[in-house]
Amino acid sequence: MTRNSTPTRDVFLPVAAQPSIDTLVEYAQDAEELGYDRAWLPETWGRDAVTVLTAIAERTDEIGIGTSIANVYSRSPALIGQTAATLQEVSDGRLRVGLGPSGPAVVEGWHGVDYDRPLRRTRETIDIIRLVLSGDRVEYDGDIFTLSGLRLRCDPPDTPPGLDAAGMGPKSVELAGRFADGWHALMLTRDGLGDRLDDLRRGAELGDREFEDLRVTLSLPCLALDDRERARGLARNHLAFYVGAMGTFYREALERQGYEDEAVEIASEWANRNHDAAEAAVSDELLDDLGVAGTPDECRERYAEWEAIDGVDAVSVSFPRGAEPGEIDATMRALAPE
Repeated sequence: MTRNSTPTRDVFLPVAAQPSIDTLVEYAQDAEELGYDRAWLPETWGRDAVTVLTAIAERTDEIGIGTSIANVYSRSPALIGQTAATLQEVSDGRLRVGLGPSGPAVVEGWHGVDYDRPLRRTRETIDIIRLVLSGDRVEYDGDIFTLSGLRLRCDPPDTPPGLDAAGMGPKSVELAGRFADGWHALMLTRDGLGDRLDDLRRGAELGDREFEDLRVTLSLPCLALDDRERARGLARNHLAFYVGAMGTFYREALERQGYEDEAVEIASEWANRNHDAAEAAVSDELLDDLGVAGTPDECRERYAEWEAIDGVDAVSVSFPRGAEPGEIDATMRALAPE
């Protein structure tokens, strides 16, 4: 398979709490100035993505914006469609929507909603968003959602935003290939990414779609600092937190990719509140298989290796949850497009 010869460089804005909305806007403004193609914003249990993306859209000129991810439980599909239409308008057509089921830690623990039928809910949400954005009357009879009688009350966007689905497992990636416009990849080794790209291709074939038309965005944890040990320590903490504290999905993703023993040890130590031991269980090999952390020179070299992977259209620089604003800025500058 042959895709874009030169992937774009995106920024995945910090998932951890930042000092202010202005801080997040300033990251996006800096990314725009540095030549990054798009600023993606996660949404967990901090500031909501819609308000922050609106502020970014109003205070930037060219950089694309996107959600990665908006979960499909906390908003109805129609509301996500309305929001997408509005953000596309306020950004003058710069929006791309990344969505997915997230996980029980967020959906049940924060939103108080049963985490049921995540794949089916994601598929129906994509269907309904497309109907909303078309401007036609929304008539839908699904297994989860039944809608009838209304259409978007404002003009639909002239160019609907792309709809990407996030996923780590074979079936979720296949779903992205079958129904979405693209796939958001994370927590993957190079070999694991290759396996999931095969799933994406299979989904495209099942949906009678062209694989070449799908956009693949890889979220790559990065931290490029002169203090190499600080960079690797924060990356190690980030990985241990996600495997240990954010449900079974990340652990299972590592197990599928040949790191079963380490994944189980990390999760077990974290569950027993031995956080230092959980971090220590993250080997250098695992750390380097999943991200880029170290000095600026070595990070630039290793980042280029990820960009060279056939099938990836954008490599998004993301940041460990404990990174401070100055460290985020330094990493963005170290890995900026040339």
